[in-house]
Amino acid sequence: MLAARLGAFLRDEAGATAIEYALIGTLIAVALVGTATIFGDTLRDLFDNGATDVIATQVDKL
Repeated sequence: MLAARLGAFLRDEAGATAIEYALIGTLIAVALVGTATIFGDTLRDLFDNGATDVIATQVDKL
């Protein structure tokens, strides 16, 4: 009886697609967090320097 229920449970594929999408979403989230962690400081510095350059250019025109 228990073996039959376990076998039926293992053969049941209902919800498999939802689980696959959840795994894909989780992998994408982990990749985004990892990328932000690795390149976060570099990107912040890049935008800070760009903003400083734009402000300096505008101040020079005054």
